[in-house]
Amino acid sequence: MAQAPSESGEIVVGTIYEDCAYHPVLCTAVHDDGSVSGISLIDASEPRNCAPDGCGAVPLAVDDIVLALRNFEAYVARRTEELRAEAE
Repeated sequence: MAQAPSESGEIVVGTIYEDCAYHPVLCTAVHDDGSVSGISLIDASEPRNCAPDGCGAVPLAVDDIVLALRNFEAYVARRTEELRAEAE
């Protein structure tokens, strides 16, 4: 399950976060409006932009990053199910 690696859960440059497409993304910029930009660790697409308050970007634990990199489709399926269960 995605979780903050620190107590604050703040995304800063260097943090790896999950964007709204479930990509683990290395944060390369934090903007004045609180949005973040980075590069996907799945397909190197950039810029990947998220507003943590808007689309739910969350810092990732190392375990989640490894799972996403090993089998992205399975990771997306798992995260989709987790989020569905949380919404119920």
